[in-house]
Formats: sequence, structure tokens, C-alpha cells
Amino acid sequence: MGNLDQYREEINRIDNELAKLFEERMHVSKAIGEYKKEHGLPVKDTARENAVIGMSKKRIEDEEIEPYYVDFQKSVMNISCALQSKLLDGMKVGYSGVPGAYAYIAAKRLFPEAELISYTNFEPAFRAAEKGEIDFAVLPMENNYAGEVGAVMDLMFSGNLYVNRVMNLDIEHYLMGVSGASAKTVKTVVSHPQALAQCDEYIKKHKYKTLEYSNTARAAEYVKELNDKSVAAIASEETAELFGLKVIDRRVHTTRNNSSRFGVFSRVQNLPTPEMRDDSCSFILMFTVPNEAGALAMTLDIIGSHGFNMRNLKSRPLKGLLWNYYFYVEAEGNIASEEGQDMLREISAVCGQLKLAGSYSNELS
Repeated sequence: MGNLDQYREEINRIDNELAKLFEERMHVSKAIGEYKKEHGLPVKDTARENAVIGMSKKRIEDEEIEPYYVDFQKSVMNISCALQSKLLDGMKVGYSGVPGAYAYIAAKRLFPEAELISYTNFEPAFRAAEKGEIDFAVLPMENNYAGEVGAVMDLMFSGNLYVNRVMNLDIEHYLMGVSGASAKTVKTVVSHPQALAQCDEYIKKHKYKTLEYSNTARAAEYVKELNDKSVAAIASEETAELFGLKVIDRRVHTTRNNSSRFGVFSRVQNLPTPEMRDDSCSFILMFTVPNEAGALAMTLDIIGSHGFNMRNLKSRPLKGLLWNYYFYVEAEGNIASEEGQDMLREISAVCGQLKLAGSYSNELS
């Protein structure tokens, strides 16, 4: 055995090597952070972290040391995330509504490090992202009870942004009013049309009149300013706290499985690598077909023949063309794979217009 000084010299030599490797790793982490910033991806990726930990266990032969190496690896990943979070400082993310709106809540969860910018409606936020005034726009795509958000679908079809990330946000509606308000004093409820639709049974039961507003948080703001016990808003619990409103009744939505899907819209298209597993990827196609028998069926057959599982099919009217429609398909699979590229080539020969409107990881949704 050597003496203590010899051991310390050996530690110093190893630390010098570790320092070089650590610096090299942080440079790569920084590059990954820049990629995530450009494509609107989260700093933390739980699936990737679990995969790294799984590989870490296989690298260590000494079973006694293995758990310490896993802790070391977790610490390094946390440091990498801290570096990437710093890169995201100054990022601007737009949403429709005001603080407290469900879109605000979604944007805050998706981009906790970013500066959130409010827009009056979907289109101003979308156009701001197109112009580069903001980095991303977080917009609702559909609700499992009220259906798709048609205005956002139209922007997806005609605009120049791509969906790079999708998240599900559980929606819980609360009835709120000013001090002294109760379920008996309320005569009119104010909220976004979809929120009113999601609470239709409760509203009918109490025989309330309804007033539509641009979004749930603005409805709450209106109730606060009106200061009338006969008028209440339907919005989130966070919104009640934000505007100092009294929660009159909780969870007034008709279905207990109420959630909305929000998309992250970016100027940059985020494509998976061709090698990524099909079950880890999804994509969105938007297209038109000739107004003739069998044209739509032929397109859908092409998608299915290449092994892609369609989980969503919608149609929307084309503006300016009576009784003509565009179609929206959301499917599972890797659009960048050889099968995906072959499928796109075949579809393009059938469709009048074709747009790959989004590609995202299922593990992030």
C-alpha cells in the first residue's frame, strides 16, 4: 500500500481527468440546451434521465460502488439542467388571455423559466411567433369535452408555425364571485364559450343566464370590476386567488375527466431522428383532397398502409370555398423514418395541399 500523499496525488490526477471530461460534457449540454430553446423542448426529460441512469448501472462492475455512481450521475444531470435553464432566461412565450387563464397556467408549466406575454386572442399570439417577436406561442388545440379549437386549427393550416410539443392540462372549473355572492344570489355566469359548454349541466340546473367572454381569466377580471353579487365567473382556482374572488362552488364542470391539450407553436420544425421508436413519436398532417368520391379514403389508406395508427381525424371548412374542406390527422409513429418519408411522398401525389404541421415526442405530451 502507498502512503497518504501518494493516494492524494492519484486523486489529483483523476480529478484533472474528470475536470476535462466534465467541461466537455457541459459544452455538449449547452448545445443541447440551445437546441431545446430553439425547438421549445423542456429542460427536464424524465424518460431520457431514466435511460441514462439505467446505462450508468451497467457501467460499474463494483456492486458496492454502483449506487454512489448513480448518485454522481444524477448530480451531473442536475447541473446540466441548471446550465440549460440559464440559457432559457430571456425566452419569450406568448399565450392567449391574462394571468390566471388556462393558457397562462399551461405556458407557465411548459416554460417555468420564460417571460410570459399576454395576447388578446389566439391569432395575435400566433402572428407574434411568426414574426419572431416571441420565441413560442402556447395555444389550446382541443378539449376532450367541447372538442377542437377551430380558430387555432385554421391558424395551423394557413400559418407558418409548427407544433413541437403537446401537453395535457387537467381543467377544473370553479364558480367565483365578489364578497357576499352565493349560488343563490348569482343570476348570470360569465366565461369563455368552451368553459360554459363544459359546465352546461351545472348552469342549466341553477337556471343561470350566460355571457360569453374572450377567456376565463378576463371573465373573472370583469366580475371583479363589476362588483355585482348577481354575476359570477367560471375559471380556475388560481384565477380566483389572483383576482381576490370568492370561490362559490368547486368543480362545476359536467365531466370529471376534463382536460385540454395545448400545443407549443414554433417557427422551427422539430423532427425526430429516423432511428427513434415509432411508439415514442407522433405527428400532425393537414391536407386537402379533390372533391370527388374516394379521394379522402385513398389518402387515409396510404397512411394506414405504412403502419401509422391514426388517433384523430377532423375536417374544417376552407375559407372562401363553399363546401370544401381541409383535413387534420394526428397519428402515432416516426414521420422521419423511411416509412414516414415514403408515406409523405405517396400522399403528396393525392393531396392538393399537404402540410406536416407538427411532430412531437409522446413522452413529453
